[in-house]
Amino acid sequence: MKRVVYSIYIDVPEKEHYATNFDFEINQNKERAEITRQGFKTHYNRLKEVKKDYAEKIGADFLMYEYDSKYKDFLKQMNYKELTEYELVNFYKIYLLDKLANEYDEILYLDFDAIPVTDENFFEFWDLTKGVVVLKNDDQIRTHKTIQYLKQSTRSPTAKFYNAQAMLLEKGKSPTNNVINTGIIGISKEHVKQLKYFDNFKETIDLMTHLINDKDSMYPDNVRNMFRYDNETIFSYKIKMNDVPVQWFDEQWHYFFSQQLYIPRETKIVHCVCKDFDTVWRFYDKINF
Repeated sequence: MKRVVYSIYIDVPEKEHYATNFDFEINQNKERAEITRQGFKTHYNRLKEVKKDYAEKIGADFLMYEYDSKYKDFLKQMNYKELTEYELVNFYKIYLLDKLANEYDEILYLDFDAIPVTDENFFEFWDLTKGVVVLKNDDQIRTHKTIQYLKQSTRSPTAKFYNAQAMLLEKGKSPTNNVINTGIIGISKEHVKQLKYFDNFKETIDLMTHLINDKDSMYPDNVRNMFRYDNETIFSYKIKMNDVPVQWFDEQWHYFFSQQLYIPRETKIVHCVCKDFDTVWRFYDKINF
């Protein structure tokens, strides 16, 4: 059984973190983009080292992908002017998943801000033959009763939910879907192949473009204006289109560290979306003392 843990770090320019034709998006994400960039640069060495250490502890290979020839080749393949580099980087991590499935039986992907704080073996705890393991953010979806009065980022769970819903309806499928967070992914090579993420990829991007520009859409403009080219939207769409089995992370294995001021003692992996890495390191050092 060949297993791998991998992550990516690419310093995306601040202006490429959002679509410049969305004023609301710029206001929402400009400050967050700078916090992310500075946080990753400041904590780069330790963020990389803890992932490598964890992979060694559980007997898996560790691979780190950065701005190199592989990434440049990927950009040449992804010749879509509609996409920001932030969106491209997030497609790149799924592209790597596709490639690694040709060499490894089981794969654990960690966003660069996802930090293992345990010695417990992910691959022994989760039976990946039962399905891909991801977190769902369904509890953060705003309902249609309130959405007409709101503006939300294209990266919000609400945006991803309605975007995936619209894509499924366009294909004559049930609109039922889950908001999937791809910050941490556990998956077998069989389910990577079943997902078929990049099959007919141009058709998928064209479908999303159509839904963004569809003036006759049943969705109000403020909802349609949230639609973008998000890797998580497509992940949810492909899960449903290809009947891929899913297991849902609990908070222990994907602790979504966002607005809280604490990390529970039983946490296994911290997804530090707030980029308060100093708090995570204090927690890490305390439990590993």
